[in-house]
Amino acid sequence: MKTSILERNGIPMAVVELVQRLTDRIPWPARRQAMADITNTLLDGKPRVAEDVFGWRRTAITLGMNELKTGITCVNDLSERRKPTTEEKHPQLLVDIRKIVDSASQAQASLRTEFSYMNMTAAAVRCALLEMGWSDETVPSVRTLSNILNRQDYRLRRVAKTQVQKKRNTPTRSSTM
Repeated sequence: MKTSILERNGIPMAVVELVQRLTDRIPWPARRQAMADITNTLLDGKPRVAEDVFGWRRTAITLGMNELKTGITCVNDLSERRKPTTEEKHPQLLVDIRKIVDSASQAQASLRTEFSYMNMTAAAVRCALLEMGWSDETVPSVRTLSNILNRQDYRLRRVAKTQVQKKRNTPTRSSTM
């Protein structure tokens, strides 16, 4: 830890702990700017020292310093940072999967859930898609198909066959006294 700047500026460890607690309560991106302001005020504008003292990332502090200079706040849209699902890339694939699977699935006997249980595996669904004319490159792997079927509330389990319940002869107790 760079104690020389802390000692030179006369900053006790209690202030360092207080600053850490307070910045944890500030939402992003205002936290980034607050970290930059604290770094400029207490640590002579040195992000590496702030990384050692407070444990903050120096890239975030540098970005906050740039935001303070320019007055432009960078917005992180984390919801867009994901890979699109296979269904989003190929909507027709989902339609064809439903055509294949709906004929081989059935609802739970008690109808307590919305899941459809099927007697067909993901590998069989993949083979059926290939027979329908889908190319090998566009049809997802077996594991991906399994995930797609689970997202669509199809459960890849064997369908329990209905069995006739046997009558049980319960012995009657006769009281002999």
